[in-house]
Amino acid sequence: MTSGNSWFVQCVQRHPVRSGYLLFALFLILNAAVNVSSIWTAEQRQPDSTLLIWQPILWEYSSVLSTLSLSPLLFWWFGRQPLQFKAPARQLLLHLAASVVFSLSHVGIMVTLRSWVYRWLCSDYQFGPLGRELIYEYRKDLWAYLVFLCAFQLARFVHARLQGEAYVVGTAVSADAAGDPSHQGATSGVVEQPGYFLVKKLDKEYLIRVEDIAWLEANGNYVNLHSEGRIYPLRATLAATLETLQQAGFCRIHRSLAVNLRYIESIGYQSSGDGSILLKTGQQLTLSRRYKEQFKATVDWTQTKP
Repeated sequence: MTSGNSWFVQCVQRHPVRSGYLLFALFLILNAAVNVSSIWTAEQRQPDSTLLIWQPILWEYSSVLSTLSLSPLLFWWFGRQPLQFKAPARQLLLHLAASVVFSLSHVGIMVTLRSWVYRWLCSDYQFGPLGRELIYEYRKDLWAYLVFLCAFQLARFVHARLQGEAYVVGTAVSADAAGDPSHQGATSGVVEQPGYFLVKKLDKEYLIRVEDIAWLEANGNYVNLHSEGRIYPLRATLAATLETLQQAGFCRIHRSLAVNLRYIESIGYQSSGDGSILLKTGQQLTLSRRYKEQFKATVDWTQTKP
């Protein structure tokens, strides 16, 4: 039975982006709760305070909603412009410009949300003198931008170190090529399949046999190798990976999926034209109608025993 910790780690490995957004949202929500508590406590010390409890809640969580709505673009930008040692002046200018755009967008959404709620409550929200308040908000947003950028870089680094990264090592000539006398001494026009993948994880290295990989999953600039319940990212495209693994019994079944034919337990088709493939490991993969005929041509199901 899979432990809760192992399940959590696999979820993070399988959905790193979703997990990142969830943790980011949780951080913002908790931070806003602390700020609300601080504002309310400070105001209660003033005998003539007229602050209502819903006001600091609205102020803080309108900022949270604004930040969350901008986070996909923000993290996309961080991925496009990661922190590097080369061209520091250019990076500084780009990130300063981006921080200004982020701050103006953040303030605009935040003020709009506050104005809607105040109007709904038959009240009037006053943002204050525009120039002064924009400078005040930018000071806070610039600091938040830097914290988010550093946290994003650190999270990517830690995730890569914990998950490890696969590299191709060793080659194995297919049986057909090995039995062909013309193959001897020939190197051009033959794609040799790797025998192993080397996975570097923290300070250790592991060898993963190709035949132990059950299926492949495209994930951005990487291909996730699923082997014995673990996921190992390989920096490559799915098409390039399949080109080297096709002789090892891998077949594409979806725009972002490929399967090791040895791991297939059963296959079923749906009225929509798509299908589903059940693996011996228990996972169920989608067979796209686009790749169904190609899959049937690769695997002769009429001669395969159930």
